[in-house]
Amino acid sequence: MKKALIFPGQGSQFKGMGKGLFEKYPEIKIKAREILGYDLEALCLEDKDDLLAQTQYTQPAIFTVSAMHYWEYLKENPKPDFLAGHSLGEYNALLASGVFDFETGLRLVHKRGALMAAASGGGMAAILGTSAEKLKKLLAEGGFDGIDIANYNTTSQIVIAGQAEDIRRAVTYFEEQKIQAIPLQVSAPFHSRYMKNAALEFEQFISGVDLNPLHIPVVANTTANWYTSAVKETLGSQIAQSVRWVDSIRFLMGNEVTEFKEIGGHILTRMVADIKKNCSPLTHHKSSVLSGNEKKVFLGSKDFCRDYNIKLPYVAGGMYRGVASPEMVIRLGKAKMFGFYGTGGLQLNEIENGIRQIKTALNNGESFGINLLHHFGDPETEWKLVDLYLKENIKYIEASAFMQMTKPLVYFRVKGLGKDAHGNIISSNQIMAKISRPEVAEVFMNPAPERILKQLIAEGKITEQEAEMAREVPVSQDICVEADSGGHTDAGRALVILPAIRTLRDQISTASRYSKPIRIGLAGGIGTPESVVCAFMMGADFVLTGSINQCTVEAGTSDLVKDLLQEMNVQDTDYAPAGDMFEIGAKVQVLKKGVLFSPRANKLYTLYNHYESLDELPVNIRKQLEESYFKKNLDEIWQEVKNYQLSKGNSSDIEKAEKNGKQKMAMVFKWYFGFSSRSALNGFSDRRVDFQIHTGPALGAFNQWVKGTGLESWRARHVDQIGEKLMHEATLFFEEKVNTIYNN
Repeated sequence: MKKALIFPGQGSQFKGMGKGLFEKYPEIKIKAREILGYDLEALCLEDKDDLLAQTQYTQPAIFTVSAMHYWEYLKENPKPDFLAGHSLGEYNALLASGVFDFETGLRLVHKRGALMAAASGGGMAAILGTSAEKLKKLLAEGGFDGIDIANYNTTSQIVIAGQAEDIRRAVTYFEEQKIQAIPLQVSAPFHSRYMKNAALEFEQFISGVDLNPLHIPVVANTTANWYTSAVKETLGSQIAQSVRWVDSIRFLMGNEVTEFKEIGGHILTRMVADIKKNCSPLTHHKSSVLSGNEKKVFLGSKDFCRDYNIKLPYVAGGMYRGVASPEMVIRLGKAKMFGFYGTGGLQLNEIENGIRQIKTALNNGESFGINLLHHFGDPETEWKLVDLYLKENIKYIEASAFMQMTKPLVYFRVKGLGKDAHGNIISSNQIMAKISRPEVAEVFMNPAPERILKQLIAEGKITEQEAEMAREVPVSQDICVEADSGGHTDAGRALVILPAIRTLRDQISTASRYSKPIRIGLAGGIGTPESVVCAFMMGADFVLTGSINQCTVEAGTSDLVKDLLQEMNVQDTDYAPAGDMFEIGAKVQVLKKGVLFSPRANKLYTLYNHYESLDELPVNIRKQLEESYFKKNLDEIWQEVKNYQLSKGNSSDIEKAEKNGKQKMAMVFKWYFGFSSRSALNGFSDRRVDFQIHTGPALGAFNQWVKGTGLESWRARHVDQIGEKLMHEATLFFEEKVNTIYNN
């Protein structure tokens, strides 16, 4: 039989609050005036200027009065078993748990109130007499994808938040449905996606505050579960996430709480009575209470974060044709996170413009990287890219689809080598190698091949001293193991390949006696907190995501593609030939739901293997290709291909194809792959069935994870927010499981 104290939040204020308490705690009046700059007692008792209802004044007032009520309660009662608070009230719960003292708590609340008061342009409304499930359905049916559920107060009292006009329309819509909707007098859409900027600013503020361990377990609004050691992150995210009050009370009920005592009010008492009457206890995670004395968990490598000047060991990979756009890289960089600009398939001038756009926006030392896709049979293009990267002072590149070491890669790595004042080798140019095979990983883990170093010396591109340093360091300090993923894939399994690559790393590092360890990351299948935890538990130093990022606001692809991706599940992908390596049968993983690209691409590859030229194709097959696949005569396609290659100066390729029917057929078929990509990226609705959309099942898993939340619509997904949420929830999940094991 357990007891929980609960603390009210904003909305519980009234003129005269704290009467009889301020004289008992004169030191509180003094401290409050020092921190706030005004007389809090006069505000609470008299409110002559009608300020008490304004958020920046309301929050410090409620926090202070609730604190005094709690201290009065302790004079005659023992400490409770558990604590909880509704939104702002959570700060009083943490105060009661000993996480911070009164002065620190008041400073936090003062900052929180100011940030929330500064937000504008939105509104909130209370929806009465309907369930959460029905409300979500009605919002979806009414097309209100810009509205979030802010508070789950009771089974029949739910608060929504969004842009002011959306809230006005929603209120009218619900009234037409005979559902009571009451607009709330607030200045902003609290506890919604629109408070993200305020949440991020608060996280920066609280990052410099020292906190203590919890001495009494506290339930977090955002998770309806126990607070872990990640107090700062949880308080930061609380501003922009739903208050899950119903599930919080049910969770306490599931932990044998039979008595709920509200401190300083009666609003929550009525809510609890409704919840107890209409809901069953939540019994999951019952034994996961943290002692509060554990160290703060940090998943992944802190060295990785230091070297890349980022806050999380989390990377967004460089998706093809600028899907990983400059906007995506900029958004991540401003959030002190890391992303690679996806340059594969772009022209040199496009890449240069993208780099300059990024550098203009990230001008305060933020980190970012650029993808370098291996150009099969075209070393000249690789040289042009590396020369551009060095000219633009790019320090981080992501090497993708390489099967062996190339001179441009070695050149980039070696030109960044030098020595510090103590004679230690340092490198400003870093290559993150994405690999899916041990033999390729071995090439990147070893120093640069001697033959390439000698060639570069002979060509005058590097010095003997640079080559000597290159012999003592790996080509890549960071290796990213790519399991089954979107785009080019060997369909590897993370459970198999990651341990094998880590073993290989240990062997090579020992033999080479590197002064700095090689780090191993994991990509492919990263789309939920559980998958993130699995990656780190298997020994990954960092994680890299791809598919989930192309269904965000910042992704450089069409809205039609994002609409399709938002609806996919884990089973909605297939394998198709890769257009850039069509002849050798390389595969890419693509979306199959709602499109026909995969079966059509596979049909083309089958025809290529079965026939020696276009002239050998049966009449009915040729007709099918021209009418359904290409929607053009094959001779017209060949003329387009020919003109394009000649414009690039590839006349020799055309001459060979004119003499070799097999090669000509390959070039015509590959036109379809290029066109299907362009159609998807540009959103050509009349060619929707032919969209080539690279993606892995991780996005399907992500979609299911966020279903029914504010992130269900891609229009509410921002690349930095989903990365932060994944890492934060992964940490909570890890701590929860560890403590469940410990307590059991």
